[in-house]
Amino acid sequence: MVESKKRNVCMRVLILALLILFYSLPSFSQDSYWQQNIKYDMNIDFDHESHQFDIHQEITYANNSPDELSKVYMHLFYNAFQPGSMMDVRSRSIADPDSRVVDRIYNLDKNEIGFQKIISVRNGSNNLTFFQDGTILEIFLNKPIKPGKKLSLSIDCKSQIPIQIRRTGRYNKEDVAYSMTQWYPKMCEYDLEGWHTNPYIGREFYGVWGEFNVEINIDSSFVLGGTGILQNPNEIGHGYETKKIVRKGNTNKLKWHFKAENVHDFAWAADPFFIHEQTSLENGTILHFLHKNDSLNDNWKRLQPYAVKCFEYMNENYGEYPYKQYSIIQGGDGGMEYPMCTLITAGGSFKGLVSVTVHESIHSWFQGILGTNESKYEWMDEGFCTYAQYEVLNYLYEKNVLNPLYRQYKSYSNVAKSSYKEPLSTHADFYNLNYVYGVNAYNKGSVFLHQLGYVIGSQALKTGMKKYFEAWKFKHPKPSDFKRIMEIESGLELDWYFEQFTQTTNTIDYAIARVKSMGQKTQILVQKKGRIPMPLDICLVTSDSNAVWYNIPLRIMRGSKKNDIIGDTFKTISDWPWVYEYYEFEVDFSLEEIKKIQIDPSTRLADVNLENNIWTGNTVQELTAPEIIFKSKL
Repeated sequence: MVESKKRNVCMRVLILALLILFYSLPSFSQDSYWQQNIKYDMNIDFDHESHQFDIHQEITYANNSPDELSKVYMHLFYNAFQPGSMMDVRSRSIADPDSRVVDRIYNLDKNEIGFQKIISVRNGSNNLTFFQDGTILEIFLNKPIKPGKKLSLSIDCKSQIPIQIRRTGRYNKEDVAYSMTQWYPKMCEYDLEGWHTNPYIGREFYGVWGEFNVEINIDSSFVLGGTGILQNPNEIGHGYETKKIVRKGNTNKLKWHFKAENVHDFAWAADPFFIHEQTSLENGTILHFLHKNDSLNDNWKRLQPYAVKCFEYMNENYGEYPYKQYSIIQGGDGGMEYPMCTLITAGGSFKGLVSVTVHESIHSWFQGILGTNESKYEWMDEGFCTYAQYEVLNYLYEKNVLNPLYRQYKSYSNVAKSSYKEPLSTHADFYNLNYVYGVNAYNKGSVFLHQLGYVIGSQALKTGMKKYFEAWKFKHPKPSDFKRIMEIESGLELDWYFEQFTQTTNTIDYAIARVKSMGQKTQILVQKKGRIPMPLDICLVTSDSNAVWYNIPLRIMRGSKKNDIIGDTFKTISDWPWVYEYYEFEVDFSLEEIKKIQIDPSTRLADVNLENNIWTGNTVQELTAPEIIFKSKL
């Protein structure tokens, strides 16, 4: 008995030891999510006369990966604004260069270029070896960062702000002094795929989640706005103060102290003639507006209630904006999103200003909070944002349009039928044409999301988007993460849709091939002419103008949609095995009773040929009977 008890105790100890060992090992499962974290403490001494500034960074970088890191990489974006840079060469060699860039970088003088020159990199008292290669800084560590450990770096850097060309720079076309974006040495992201060290050639960004503590020392005449919460408003004034202004120390320069948590970038703008106004949402979030007092002043004031309604709509329908403030700032070269702020040029129509403000504000959700790698999955960033943008504009202007994205569908279709089409999976930097990048990122990406509602039902899409936000906010979701959310919400399998629409250039084309009288019934033959299989909504309009809806799911969906904008009275018929080119079903109406048959009157299906989607009239369409037909049973 004693020996038996001893064996049991030994066995329990052994099992416990094995469990401890197992759970202490790093996990390499694809399902084990982790992300790096960083804290920036930055002090900037700004000289507006030379357009240069000195920056000192204290960085704490947490290695939450299962890997040892022997070196780290940082972005030096300003170095792109030099003749001969990759951004310059790319702009001068691509067939359709961005009109804002073209050969402007190539023709910059030394006092007009941008640069970031690293003076020193230290780990404690140890100077580290580093190598500057254009827009990438490579830092060699004296000791690898082990999993679960942190790295401390002290970096000193000298920077010159380029003239405004693309996104960042000084004195843009609306004469805003400084649009300070991509302005600091920024840690490259390291994730499950490894380091992301693509040189900057003018596309998108991917950053490490973390905290920013930023002090900007600048001439007291300048008014600033940007990412983060101002920590010393009563020293600064300029419309930020909550009580009497008390300034300390050197009054020739002000120290603007900002803090931001759970963000992956930091941007700001400055001008001595900025007007600063603010308003609040119902939940207390403050919207700041910073703009010049010029001919566009009235538009900026009219904009404010539209911005408020946009944020409140997004809060209700997509998830609560989590920060205490957001700044809408005149600056940049069009419209560009950053955490807790955007920089916008205001020239043009008032409706144009509203539209771009809505778009950039919505980026707070799609990119700012749901931090996809927008270089690899730009359609999840720009496309989802465009989808929500036109939904919000539909709401703001009370248009009640069933498909507010009809222009995006048309644009996508034009490219899809062209010889220069490329798949959505193309990296943003590697498109052959800027035009195709734009159509794919903004238009095909928005069509993808809108059409997903057609596949799974509008209600499943709506609730799924909220769950996606809650599950992946402050993280870096990938297409598979979004897909899984939508599969769970809809109960449908969606591999086929994501694969076909994002990873290929295949297209959708369905046709009403034949309508044939069968006495008191009518036989309808549908043809799949495109390579992408899709479920179909088919609407039959009777002679007395009643609409009867039929839904044909795909077999590979393993189910069918339920609640949709077409109502809940549609009849689901046999699922279509996609290998069949033809699908036949009968309806309980005579040919004489039918006025029209149409595939997808809601226009959510991205069919590249709409002319063959409608049958009208009481004549029989002649078609040689195909050999293989899938015959539905109602």
